[in-house]
Amino acid sequence: MVVLEGEAGDAKAIGTEETEKEEVKPPTVLTLEIFRLTKDAQQQHGLRHGDFQRYRGYCSRRIRRLRKVLKIPQGDRRHYRRRDVTAAHVSGPKAEPRLLCVPLLQAERAWAHAMQLRQESNTEPRKKFHLVSRLKKAFAHAQTLLELCESGVCDARTQLEAGAYAAWLGGVLLVELQQWRPAAESLTRAQLVLEKLCAALAEEERLVYKQKVEELKPSLRYCAYNIGDQSAAGDLVAMRGQGLIDNLDTLMAQAKQSRSGAMHEVEWRGRRATVRPEKARLFLITLQDLDRSAAAATATEARIEILDNILMDVKDAISAVKDEIKNDPKLKASENTGVHYLLSYLMYLRLMRTIERNNLLVQQAETARKNNAQLDGKKVRPQDLTRLYEIILQNFTELQQLPGFETDASYQQEIETQMKAYKAFRCYYIAQVLTGLRRFREALAMLERCSTYTAESIASKLDDKQLLDKLEVLKKDIESCKFEVHADSVLEDDEDDEETKYTSSGKPYKDKKPLVDRLDEYREETQVLTKNPNIFKMPPPMEAIPCKPLFFDLACNFIEFPNLDDKTGAADNKKQGAGITGLVKGFLGWGKSDK
Repeated sequence: MVVLEGEAGDAKAIGTEETEKEEVKPPTVLTLEIFRLTKDAQQQHGLRHGDFQRYRGYCSRRIRRLRKVLKIPQGDRRHYRRRDVTAAHVSGPKAEPRLLCVPLLQAERAWAHAMQLRQESNTEPRKKFHLVSRLKKAFAHAQTLLELCESGVCDARTQLEAGAYAAWLGGVLLVELQQWRPAAESLTRAQLVLEKLCAALAEEERLVYKQKVEELKPSLRYCAYNIGDQSAAGDLVAMRGQGLIDNLDTLMAQAKQSRSGAMHEVEWRGRRATVRPEKARLFLITLQDLDRSAAAATATEARIEILDNILMDVKDAISAVKDEIKNDPKLKASENTGVHYLLSYLMYLRLMRTIERNNLLVQQAETARKNNAQLDGKKVRPQDLTRLYEIILQNFTELQQLPGFETDASYQQEIETQMKAYKAFRCYYIAQVLTGLRRFREALAMLERCSTYTAESIASKLDDKQLLDKLEVLKKDIESCKFEVHADSVLEDDEDDEETKYTSSGKPYKDKKPLVDRLDEYREETQVLTKNPNIFKMPPPMEAIPCKPLFFDLACNFIEFPNLDDKTGAADNKKQGAGITGLVKGFLGWGKSDK
């Protein structure tokens, strides 16, 4: 093959461009929940008891560890050389959210030192000057954090939180300097951003921001009091301001879009839940694609296989959420957090996909039964379909017991309506099982109940169009099945005892009596037509007969034998007994005398 020089050069250039495109990686988007991070650190390291010195020491140790891990030390053991976190660090290839923690903890350390000095200034007034210098230092670090977040490497939520954090520290500093109007403006900016974040976030994440808003209200009232103009205080609340909240609406829209795109939050039945575990987040992202694949599959076996894969993934996601609840004491103690709602949502998805998979199995079994074919090498029986509908109803029962939705009336009504429809199918197949067992009365009772469930389900107007169509078909099948059962019961002998004719397993009962011993009983028995009919017992049973009889006299029972009492002496005994009685009567004087 001949390649011209120009073509080779173009090919080389194209290859170089493709290589460069492959080497260029998208910039890392950093995320840092500033207020949640600082609140947890404060509660765990002293501020629960107002110990600012302990919290200040924690901040120093944490900064030292972070600088060592991130490899940005400030000199060596002998010499100090200041090294701040800059935009080059957060935009570099090794950028990570912990870089933003360094200026944040520096601001927290300076603020904690200032609060410690405020406690000590009650006895030493000179420490108020040091207090102001520490607050200025904290505000300077907060401004550095804000500049890093606004450099384009952080998401919208982080930028909003950094702006609110800087505005809060600026307001605290201005209150200390008694500059009331600028302090009120700064604190109002922070309050406005926190309220917007609180409205946009999930319910379990709102608590930190609500608490911070409540902390700002006394300072705002104090500023309004010192300003002296009550109308000005009302204007401060409605103020939009400049600088920090110029692009507030834009940042809030970006924050919502980023959360929905990355599946950080789910909304179900009017409740929001934050998706924290990575397995749960990945499952929810891929769930839509899997559902589309299942809907596009034409073969029933392929759809069942896709649903099995979904069930395996959702079980892993549920395990990840349960592990998070188990490892977090706060989540374990509470039962109404967003994580618990997320767990209920994942369990709902698992049960609904299980019901969908079982419906496909029912459809597969019904098709095989109508075609008189075998499924998995076995003939489909009504018992098999009854078992599948029992499993579906058990899944609906678990749906009713989902945590957090036991008192949801509309949710419970939806589940109850669907359960009636599936109870109708179960009753229909139970009636077929009873018909096979020749128990016609029970079968007719089950068909009547099936007809009731079907009528109620159709009247309730289910949202599932496919289920409604199946109920319409079932309504026609019930009528035909009733006539069949009634005809079979008429042909059946009413006097036949079902317990003697059929066992509990449905097999015909074999009478041990031979036919010659029950000729007076009419019973249709197929056993007589077999190779081993039970007609006469061979050999015949043994009977007791006299040993060596001399003769067989058939008239013996009709002969009247003469009275032989005179010859045997029985008559003399009677007379002797009568004489003794007469002697006793005469001796006593109350008997009759002989003449």
